Amino acid sequence: MDQEQETREYLKKYLDWREAHADLKSALRDFPESLRGKRPAGVPYSAWELLEHMRIATHDILEFSRDAKYKSPDWPSGYWPEKPEPPGAAAWDKSVKALEHDLDEMRKLVSHAKTDLHAKIPHGSGQTVFREALLIADHNAYHLGQFVLLRRLLGCWPDR
Repeated sequence: MDQEQETREYLKKYLDWREAHADLKSALRDFPESLRGKRPAGVPYSAWELLEHMRIATHDILEFSRDAKYKSPDWPSGYWPEKPEPPGAAAWDKSVKALEHDLDEMRKLVSHAKTDLHAKIPHGSGQTVFREALLIADHNAYHLGQFVLLRRLLGCWPDR
């Protein structure tokens, strides 16, 4: 495998790394529906708020990376849901699927041989697809750590 292909493979893996910390699937697995909108004492967000924030930010970074006409949401209001509780049981599953879909789309983007990982995105201010993939991975890893801590505070993190 050449160096370029190896870089693409690492980027794909890094978008949902499982080696150094909990991954998305384990952080969300069996999250009790009754606790998804709860904010433990001293914590300014619920699991729903974290999930939606990750979904919105991931979508934003992906679309910025591939669509010059894309318009980002207003910051910070457009990156967080309005309420700590999901609007219904189906909203959680829909958000998870959308986040997983956008992560898959970013993996496809970095995998495609025609994607120049290091070229500046023409409509950006110096960003590259390489940087944007790392940004998604870093951002989501940060919030996955918050998910684990939140689940511990809520008493619903399975000790594995």
